[in-house]
Amino acid sequence: MIRGSAAAKLNLALVVGPRRDDGKHEVATLYQRIALTDRLEVRVSDTTAVDGFADDTLVRAALEALSSDGTRLAARLEKRIPVAAGLGGGSADAAAALQLGNALLPRPLPRDRLDEIAAALGADVPFFLRDGPQFGTGDGTVLEPVDLPQDYWVLLVVPHGAAKESTAAVYQRFDERGGDVGFADRRQALDAALGQVRRSRDLASLPPNDLASSPLAERMLQEGAFRADVTGAGPAVYGLFLHRRTAVAARERLRRLGGTWLTAPAWYV
Repeated sequence: MIRGSAAAKLNLALVVGPRRDDGKHEVATLYQRIALTDRLEVRVSDTTAVDGFADDTLVRAALEALSSDGTRLAARLEKRIPVAAGLGGGSADAAAALQLGNALLPRPLPRDRLDEIAAALGADVPFFLRDGPQFGTGDGTVLEPVDLPQDYWVLLVVPHGAAKESTAAVYQRFDERGGDVGFADRRQALDAALGQVRRSRDLASLPPNDLASSPLAERMLQEGAFRADVTGAGPAVYGLFLHRRTAVAARERLRRLGGTWLTAPAWYV
């Protein structure tokens, strides 16, 4: 048996373009891992199984993809990352299952094969196989490491009663409102802003999320965040704070609005 953790992510920027021929959308996104983690145990087993989280689909799919040589793997998953919140918990779990499970195989798969499996599981999964912040393009699986400041605090709020639509439904609404119009200009603005990031405060110049917005982001700014936005397709809202005491005070005032977590950037798990 082998144990590991799976960390959540933020989309510090998410610029979305037109639907591609493969049905996916062109995106440009800035991935940042945060220190909010699920725990995972993987073991060799007679049957493929996942215990501890009844709603799992991606961990099982990852383990099944590793079983082509006849080795069967099972896992136990302890969830801490909010589910269906835009924080990538399912993708992080799948990537952790791939890495841990691969280490148990008699003949571990090479990195490029793991990347192929990860991309087939979901657009966010390949990011979680890498350390550090990444700039994702294409459908999000074409990754380039970026150097970003890591000296700030992250306050997450998942609003009470917020039910995330399916990712497909969120993109459908994006298409219906013609959200892809001006993609090239927004992508250029993201590139320009990213090129100017030197200090944590510079992250404030990144463009807002194309897929989702929330009045909670404005409230976060009022509470002292230097940047606030929805991550992924939501509904989780993040605020970035320079000082822990400011983030703690904001958390106390925002608790009545939803579940809250205070965390920080993470380079790897």
